[in-house]
Amino acid sequence: MKKLVTLKMLKSCLKKLKKRGKRIVFTNGCFDILHFGHVAYLKKCKALGDILVVGLNSDSSVKKIKGRTRPVNRQIERGAVLSALEFVDYVVMFTEKTPENLIRAISPSILAKGGDWRKKDIVGNCFVQKSGGKTVVIPYVKGFSTTRILERLKHA
Repeated sequence: MKKLVTLKMLKSCLKKLKKRGKRIVFTNGCFDILHFGHVAYLKKCKALGDILVVGLNSDSSVKKIKGRTRPVNRQIERGAVLSALEFVDYVVMFTEKTPENLIRAISPSILAKGGDWRKKDIVGNCFVQKSGGKTVVIPYVKGFSTTRILERLKHA
């Protein structure tokens, strides 16, 4: 099974999976330098349903959010690393600043975000709730962040 997919491919796969009663979990992020916090978070996301879809910010999207020095790793490399995780079922890239259009296109059963987000501020929350799904905030793993890793490297 190919995990790094286009939106068109993903929609086709998810349509079949939904017909079989599978619960689709969606989360998103930059995942620039994959670390322990990311892995713990993604495992918890997967535990919420049957299929885990990760929306990955494209390089241009990361720059809009994090600034001109990011991402450290290119989108194809970040996608390949996420795809290598056994609990990630699909990775789909998006170029916008937020995954709103992607969430609307795939209509997941569960929308998951990390504990650094408040439910009311999560992009796609209203759409998912109105569609009969739910939004889950997963507790943040303290002490792990890409920004923190980059700061440590500056002072190493």
